[in-house]
Amino acid sequence: MRNTSYRNQLFVLLILTLFCSPTFGQKLALSSVFTDHMVLQRDKVLPVWGKSGPDEQIIVTFAGQKKTTRSTSDGNWMVKLEPLSGSKVGRDLVVLGNSKVVISDVVVGEVWICSGQSNMQFAASAVTEIRGLTPFSENVRSFEVKRTVSLTEKDAVSGQWEIANPSSAVAFSFAYFLQNSLDVPVGIIHSSWGSSSIEAWMPKDMTEKLPHFKTIMAEFDADTATQNRIHRILKTPNGWTGQDDIFLRRQPNVLYNAMMKPLAPFACQGIVWYQGERNTRYLSGMPQVNQENWYERVAGMKEYGDVLSQWIVRYRQEWHDDEMNLLVVMLPGYGKGTMKKPDIDPESPTEESWAWMRESQLKVLDVPHTAVANTIDLGDLTNIHPKDKLPIGQRLALLAAKSAIGSDRLTTGPILKNIEIRGGELIVKFENATGLKTLDHKAPTAFWIADNSGQWKPAVAKLIGENVILSSPEIAKPLYVRYAFSGKPKVNLVNSLELPAYPFRTDDFEQ
Repeated sequence: MRNTSYRNQLFVLLILTLFCSPTFGQKLALSSVFTDHMVLQRDKVLPVWGKSGPDEQIIVTFAGQKKTTRSTSDGNWMVKLEPLSGSKVGRDLVVLGNSKVVISDVVVGEVWICSGQSNMQFAASAVTEIRGLTPFSENVRSFEVKRTVSLTEKDAVSGQWEIANPSSAVAFSFAYFLQNSLDVPVGIIHSSWGSSSIEAWMPKDMTEKLPHFKTIMAEFDADTATQNRIHRILKTPNGWTGQDDIFLRRQPNVLYNAMMKPLAPFACQGIVWYQGERNTRYLSGMPQVNQENWYERVAGMKEYGDVLSQWIVRYRQEWHDDEMNLLVVMLPGYGKGTMKKPDIDPESPTEESWAWMRESQLKVLDVPHTAVANTIDLGDLTNIHPKDKLPIGQRLALLAAKSAIGSDRLTTGPILKNIEIRGGELIVKFENATGLKTLDHKAPTAFWIADNSGQWKPAVAKLIGENVILSSPEIAKPLYVRYAFSGKPKVNLVNSLELPAYPFRTDDFEQ
């Protein structure tokens, strides 16, 4: 009797354990980024993953492929489809387990994640030229990630694929011109939030690589008042206020947790990154903060390039894709300075202007599979949210098309090759300089030169072939050049595609 009773108790305990298990009765489901009307990335291995009951056989079929796996004891499963060619024909992706899930109207093309802060979020409806593209836009689909935060890494986002243009002006312009260039479906996953820093989009483990981020996260983790406020805001039944919105999006790490981590490892060609304004508040380092300037606890302009380079390497690890592209939008012209000196001469090469951020952004080019869309001819002197977003999308599409098809065609403006010193002149030589010219047929502008004194003087510039010759009556033996190295320079130098020359400096002066 005792043995029978003991066995009965064990049986009851087993049943209770089974029913209390979080995976018991788990309904078969795909990750939240898999919905009807989705776009799958062409020519890459395609992870497909989701949840089910424990140890459940899962069969995934799509486009003639059939992949089988078993879920883990936690109910997690993943298969990997072989690379597919682009296709505008919508097909069903079917998942079979103890039940069945069908994702309908799935096409194959180019998938890009468009992320960043307010200039990426900037609405397409606010730009007449981009809004006018709507009737002509074809084969563009989008997934708008709901803006929210989390103190821990999430495995799901709120959103769904739609046969619609992305809400972002830059993302829409980019998708439109990319689709026209490649003639395959383009899918945009739009995940951005105004005034967010790069630190907001960082996984917490980047504290191991970045000392400044380690400091930020140590302070954040110890700040129970901030964490409690985040919890309260997220639980607000009728949505949060404008002040709450600002408070949430300016915190570190929490946007990554809620709005980026759940997307991995969804196959994509790469990320379009339009962010940096938040990190221009000072030239270098991090300030001491108080209640008034708590949101300034971010990397400065000079550090940003190294941070961005490590950021994309870490994202590639998350996506298991060493060739994941990063297209960076250079910050355009703007006439304001740092918190230390907000009022500056927008054309001076020695001010604490956005020139230092642009130089920092260009450091990412040392990392393979990256590109920077030059916007030095765009922007607004006084408005941090300029409306000239159409050419940004065009230039990004050129860069993306090159990465997609591997062509050698010209996709950027002139880039500094080297400087030759010849007596009292400097000869500036460029790459990508075919058809070098000025838009107004006048002498090249925005060139400054200096000798070892570090006193910068406007250069007399002459365009000869694909070179620019510089001199100044005030400098007998010039050694260094700064080109378009100011907040809002007046530039006119372009190549045959009328793409602007990239800003640069050849000196190592601190300012």
